[in-house]
Amino acid sequence: MTRRPDDDILQLAIPKGRMYDGVVRLLAEAGVDLRQTVRSYRPHVSLPACEVKVLKPQSIVEMLHAGSRDVGFAGADWVAELDGDLVELVDTGLDPVRVVAAAPATLIPDGALPGGPLVVASEYERLSRRWIAERGLAASFVRSYGATEVFPPEDADLIIDNTATGSTLEANNLVEIDELMTSSTRLYANPDALRHPERRVAIDALVLLVRSVLEARRRVMVEVNVTPDTLEAVLAVLPCMRRPTVAELAGGGGFAVKAAVPRSDLPAVIPRLKAAGGADVVVTRLAQIVP
Repeated sequence: MTRRPDDDILQLAIPKGRMYDGVVRLLAEAGVDLRQTVRSYRPHVSLPACEVKVLKPQSIVEMLHAGSRDVGFAGADWVAELDGDLVELVDTGLDPVRVVAAAPATLIPDGALPGGPLVVASEYERLSRRWIAERGLAASFVRSYGATEVFPPEDADLIIDNTATGSTLEANNLVEIDELMTSSTRLYANPDALRHPERRVAIDALVLLVRSVLEARRRVMVEVNVTPDTLEAVLAVLPCMRRPTVAELAGGGGFAVKAAVPRSDLPAVIPRLKAAGGADVVVTRLAQIVP
């Protein structure tokens, strides 16, 4: 059905399969709840003026490109494969994978592909054909529909597939020979939806909520008590977003210092705080951060 130009309802697409749980958890932490209905592919969403449909990631890219969906989560690999005219809004960092070319070790004993005609199997036709052309290979393409790693050596010489850890390639005696791209779950929008005033407001609000959770996942709140003579030394080693919060302790005699610190900095920050004279260090999780 063609979208009406005055339709203010935001059409949101959620990916089914391995991406589903991560996206739903991300939305839930942002306060956006999905509730299953009898029509399981159309869950109820707590966002006002919004409708949700659960689709395969490939279908989300196609529906966003066609304009029947305004915004949706999909893998960057399928956006590249389907060449969708989409606007990337947020890289969630979820489900990171690499799209790689791999072949049996027996085919590349010296690390180079043979010069003869080859057969390349993949679900990614556009990416595969472009890679074949860029490498100048004499190769034909065979489309796979899942389980691409089982094609070699009988039905294909090499494959192009996504991998998170490489364990599936290794289990099938395949050796990575090239990396085509990296991918993750990202939030995309149809360009026309961003030009629609009401839908743009709703999309911007969704982006703000998603980013607030992603930022909170990267940080923790660190609180530390200090004496007046160690305050400056502690502030010097405490990273923060802008400026730390400093409050005088009850009864005087010291201060409580609080800052949102990158989680990855904790192993270095906590010993430095103690060495600078900090005491009673408390680390707590954050739910959302809106700069």
